[in-house]
Amino acid sequence: MSEDTPDVPRNPPPPPQEEEKEPPKPGLGLLVLGILLGAPALYALYFGTTQGIAPDQGYKTFLAGPAAFLPIAVYLAVAVVLAVRPRTSRLGAGLLIGLGIFTLLGGGVCVGFLAQMRGEI
Repeated sequence: MSEDTPDVPRNPPPPPQEEEKEPPKPGLGLLVLGILLGAPALYALYFGTTQGIAPDQGYKTFLAGPAAFLPIAVYLAVAVVLAVRPRTSRLGAGLLIGLGIFTLLGGGVCVGFLAQMRGEI
């Protein structure tokens, strides 16, 4: 006897499956944007809000002493909040990298000024 019997219903062939596509990898656009805008924005924020704190300026602003780090703390808080949210994580990561660049460049400038002052003292 043949295997094709009209009494037994046939199983239909499985539908053709589309090839599983990998999700597109996110670009570096927001990360680079955060780096390029973060460090200069932090310099502008820091130096714009801390003018007059130096002793020779007579402490003309309400920011004095440890409060000089307030702009950095605000920037860090905003960057961390953006980095934690999935939609803005790349921008937040770029801002945090910008904070690192600010620290490295600012530290280098500070050390350079101190090295020049050493000979004057």
